[in-house]
Amino acid sequence: MTDDIIRISPPGSFLGEGPLWSARDNAVYWVDILGHKLHRYKLDDKSLKHWVFPEPIGWVIEREKGGFIAGLKSGFTQLTLEPFTLKHIGDPEPHHPDNRLNDAKADKWGRIWAGSLHMPQTEKSGGLHRLEADLTFKHIDGPYQVANGPTFSVDHTKIYHTDSGVGEVYVFDLDADGNESNKRLFVAFNEDADGSPDGMTTDAQGGIWIAHWGGARISRFRPDGTLDFAVPMPAKQITSMTFAGPDLDRLFVTSAAVDQPDDKEAGTLFEVPSPLLRGHTGLPTLQFGG
Repeated sequence: MTDDIIRISPPGSFLGEGPLWSARDNAVYWVDILGHKLHRYKLDDKSLKHWVFPEPIGWVIEREKGGFIAGLKSGFTQLTLEPFTLKHIGDPEPHHPDNRLNDAKADKWGRIWAGSLHMPQTEKSGGLHRLEADLTFKHIDGPYQVANGPTFSVDHTKIYHTDSGVGEVYVFDLDADGNESNKRLFVAFNEDADGSPDGMTTDAQGGIWIAHWGGARISRFRPDGTLDFAVPMPAKQITSMTFAGPDLDRLFVTSAAVDQPDDKEAGTLFEVPSPLLRGHTGLPTLQFGG
């Protein structure tokens, strides 16, 4: 089945992550965290472009006013690409200088929820943080070993968040003001059989898609946490995915080449053909309101 998977970029991204569908630019953006790069794939002409950053970059999220918010090792950052500019907002964890931001999404209220991790991954010092539209930020939960995800239920009454280091995905309730409560286990991975849960996205039908780091696949879970089906992928370290395209019926999947010298497909951006998605489509990309 992996022969049906489409190769979009050359292999080799050390830590491909954070795919983002931009309807505004008709493009998929993704990062190479350890390569300090932001990549772009334009759907209309299939062109590839990248920008180099001075430090690790975990993700970008579009702003309603234009440009992006980026999650750098140094913290939340305002970003424009043309011209290329960076303006520091703040570090949510100044007391953990070896931490970096890792994986994020905007909610329907225009706020960004972002995880973090200890870069050498020798300490469990990561957390879940929220960036408000006024550019203030708040610590939400922790500690995490490797914070990943997050994603939301279709109606935004729930947020899902992962600790890849312990192989668990959690779900919180969200109230009308966007405040979280009632943290509980959504699904647990068996490392030997499944790898570790990594990035996630939600489809328009309510399913939660999870990337398997070390498990060479992506899986769709029902809202009750039971497995619906899995799609095998050509690389072992699968990191995240995003639905894209005008009809949100194309799925782009990131992967990582770090510590995989014999995996010739590692670090490629893949596209999963529509038939393998079994009719599932994505939700519109949400933007930061600040």
